[in-house]
Amino acid sequence: MATTSSAPNTLLLKIKNPSIFKTSTSAFHAFPMTRATAKPLSISIKCSNSATVVAPPTQDRVFNFAAGPATLPENVLRKAESELYNWRGAGMSVMEMSHRGKEFMSIIQKAESDLRKLLGISDDYAVLFLQGGATTQFASIPLNICKPEDPVDYIVTGSWGDKAFKEATKYCKPKVIWSGKSDKYTGIPEFNDLDQNPEARYLHICANETIHGVEFKDYPTPKNKSGLLVADMSSNFCSKPVDVSKFGIIYAGAQKNVGPSGVTIVIVRKDLIGDAQEMTPVMLDYKIHADNNSLYNTPPCYGIYMCGLVFEDLLAQGGLVEVEKKNIKKAQILYDAIDESNGFYRSPVEKSVRSLMNVPFTLDKAELEAEFVKEAGKEKMIQLKGHRSVGGMRASIYNAMPLAGVDNLVAFMKDFQARHG
Repeated sequence: MATTSSAPNTLLLKIKNPSIFKTSTSAFHAFPMTRATAKPLSISIKCSNSATVVAPPTQDRVFNFAAGPATLPENVLRKAESELYNWRGAGMSVMEMSHRGKEFMSIIQKAESDLRKLLGISDDYAVLFLQGGATTQFASIPLNICKPEDPVDYIVTGSWGDKAFKEATKYCKPKVIWSGKSDKYTGIPEFNDLDQNPEARYLHICANETIHGVEFKDYPTPKNKSGLLVADMSSNFCSKPVDVSKFGIIYAGAQKNVGPSGVTIVIVRKDLIGDAQEMTPVMLDYKIHADNNSLYNTPPCYGIYMCGLVFEDLLAQGGLVEVEKKNIKKAQILYDAIDESNGFYRSPVEKSVRSLMNVPFTLDKAELEAEFVKEAGKEKMIQLKGHRSVGGMRASIYNAMPLAGVDNLVAFMKDFQARHG
């Protein structure tokens, strides 16, 4: 909303989206979230004197479609803001606390408890708050649960699965039993067709490929009866319910759905802890961290605190069943806009395995992609450029992306097509 003086005692308001007047006065509550492309509507309002009147400020936050670090829930940020200087009367910030003091101990214990509630994690599993990103787990996993000669199976559905496999070659005997590389990572195999090694120590998957937008909707079962299913869930962690009991290990970087960068969460079955290879560095040994409740050294304290606030928020929404419903709705709106664009926009991923979290798409006119990203940025929708390895666009619509963000993006896409189609 902008103001200009059109005459004495008159204030001229330029409303950027006149359609809000077609609904009700309650629409004003959402006014800062509206798009800025509509033709301004001028309304003259008589004032009692000629004093300068300042219009309410416009929205000061963008819709951040980044793949990570990603958007966080606004109410979580507000709560963290209110507690930043003096955490709940402790006289200090979380960033100043001893990681072994009673204040931080209460924070990390509550975070673990709430995560266990969200995912139904039994006492058979340890929950570790670690550092080093999911990439460090590419080495930690074979070091902790394999011998150097152990065979291991990897399903490679994208860049992250491929990176995990390559790292594992240093510590065990992995084999790629299926790769989607020849089809540019646009699908997931039929599980019955997998040529699994019946002696494989574990079967590794990346549950959601952040770059390529491919997501497992169900999970394979290791052919080896004593084998383990291991999953990198970095970009769909806590976006939907998961039966943890099907997995030996689940690991995830926090910076997509549950917190800021710097925290890595590992959920590992307790019977898998304590038999790491002799060469395993102390900071990669699960037993060290489990025995010390993730406090062997100074952990990413503030990041863990933020994760705890997010877990509280997810529980307050009704848990992951309700969260998944919201994610399905957002994704459907965006995929429908792509599919109904008559080819102007295209999704490369097979419909049955499209990610609810990361939506890559291209323009039929590739030369317009840079302009699309530029114009979207002017509309306060940022980080829509696709990963450098694949190009195109990518909208990451994690838990914290509000429905209004997806609605705004779809409205912009339709407007962009109308002007450039």
